[in-house]
Amino acid sequence: MMQQIDPMETTRAYAWEMWMNAPMPMVTFFKTLDVTRVLRVSRRHGLKFNMLMCWCIGRAASQVREFFTLSFDGRLVKYDSLAVNTIVANGMGEVSSCDVPFSDNIVDFSADYDRFTRQVAESCENHDLTESMVIGTSALVDYDIDGAVGMYSGVFNNPFMIWGRYKRGLFKTRLSVSFQFHHTQMDGAHAARFLDLLQKEISGLRINF
Repeated sequence: MMQQIDPMETTRAYAWEMWMNAPMPMVTFFKTLDVTRVLRVSRRHGLKFNMLMCWCIGRAASQVREFFTLSFDGRLVKYDSLAVNTIVANGMGEVSSCDVPFSDNIVDFSADYDRFTRQVAESCENHDLTESMVIGTSALVDYDIDGAVGMYSGVFNNPFMIWGRYKRGLFKTRLSVSFQFHHTQMDGAHAARFLDLLQKEISGLRINF
């Protein structure tokens, strides 16, 4: 569910006045994550690495209240649920977009992830969840990149994460990510807290079937 709220009656009032009409209101942070635990869980339980990353992202975001609001079409909108988007290779050799509803239960999230990504791959049609605040992701796993700064079109204001191929070390596996967010939605401190929470969720990842 989503509802329009008055930005001047929220903690984002100052940021709204400062950044809503700025020519470039997006900010990008870069961070290197220790994903050793994700890779271990993925191999031990036969679960997709990308699914596990998406769940950890949703889990971390759900602990930061700023993720539940978003500037949209000149309005500030409040949501009561989150979703994580993933890009899917479809049957036509192109890519489609797939929103997966976030669930605190990783087994439920994994089932939804498998069901909706399979559906999108076969139908070649996007799966959009307009009633949830969607966190965008793009995993360029065939390439060694440190992240990316996205363009600002004024249409997609959602937070967005990009990563490439993880890097195996002697004892740790690391993954460089970029996190882009709209300054009316959150400040740098909120974004940094989210990235710290993301590392904690990754390091503490457990699967209970």
